[in-house]
Formats: sequence, structure tokens, C-alpha cells
Amino acid sequence: MTETESPTMRDDHHTALPPRAKQRRPLLTALIVFLLIAIPAGYIVISAEQSRDSGEGKEAEAAATGLTNAFPSKVQQRIYNVPVPIGSTPVYYYETNSWETSSLFVQFRTNEWGLEHYLAAVGTSTAALKKDHRTIPPTQAAKVGWDFSIDWPWAGTTTTSRGPHPSQRIMVSYDEPGHPVVYTVSTVTF
Repeated sequence: MTETESPTMRDDHHTALPPRAKQRRPLLTALIVFLLIAIPAGYIVISAEQSRDSGEGKEAEAAATGLTNAFPSKVQQRIYNVPVPIGSTPVYYYETNSWETSSLFVQFRTNEWGLEHYLAAVGTSTAALKKDHRTIPPTQAAKVGWDFSIDWPWAGTTTTSRGPHPSQRIMVSYDEPGHPVVYTVSTVTF
């Protein structure tokens, strides 16, 4: 070959190699198939377990036959218009449901500021509280173990609304000056 010949015109008598046969990788294929099946199946198992745990918690809460020592959820507070003041302690609640009515029983100790703000938020005021006025009937109070026959300084008021808005029966105990205990039964009628 001379220097003037172009490389493309060169004839080397080399033959091109046949195309390489694709080698199958059974291990890699099996791994990919396994992962495509196992990952979604794992998510389904985890989701089912979480769902079951959540259901058991709701079932236990529904089976409770008294007050639960905790804040009602934000949704419950909004539905029943029972905005428990921040800093209230201890807080207890209990919810009952039927076809026609649902009620939320809430008990908490607060201070004078918390009481004023709570009553304003539910549509009433401390001025509406009537001394020795028991607004929660004994049969309703007995559902959660409340006893308003005790000779304490009680005051009570009610709020009335048309469905689907809640109506409240509120009792306040002034057994500890400066730290009233609020008892509320908020009922929604369907």
C-alpha cells in the first residue's frame, strides 16, 4: 500500500467477525422478575398491617366505656365545636354515636383566660354562666362517671344550634380558685 492510497481502499483480506450471539443472563433476569413481584407485594403486606393496626385502635377506642385521657382530635374538636384551650390539663373525652345523634363529652382544667376564650369560641361567655345551674342531666353525666350532685361551686350554660351544628351543655366547677374544670357535652343531631 502506498502512501497515496486511502485507508478505505485498502484490501487486507480480513473478514468481519460474525455478530456476537446474545448471552442470556438467567440470574439477572430472575432477580429482576423477583424484585418486580416482591416490592409491590411487600408494600401490600405493610399497608394491610398498618390498616389492621389502625382498625384495632379505632375498635378499642369505640369499645371504651369511659373518658379517655387525651385531647380529642382536631376533627372532633371542629365537628363538635369544642376547641379545648392549649395548656389545659388534664383533658379527657368520650364520643358516642348513633343513627340520629352523636355526642362528645369533654372535661378539662384550665385557667380564667382559657375559660373565657373557650366560652367565646363556642358562642357564649362567662356572663352566661348561671351559678348552681346544672345543665348536664344526671343520666347523661353517668355515661362517663360525672357526678354534679357534689356540693361544689357549679355554674352552667347551654348553646343551641340547629343541625348539623352542635348544641352544648356546659358545666363549670370552681372547686379550685383560678383553675376551673369545664365539663361539656356537645351533641350533633342528624
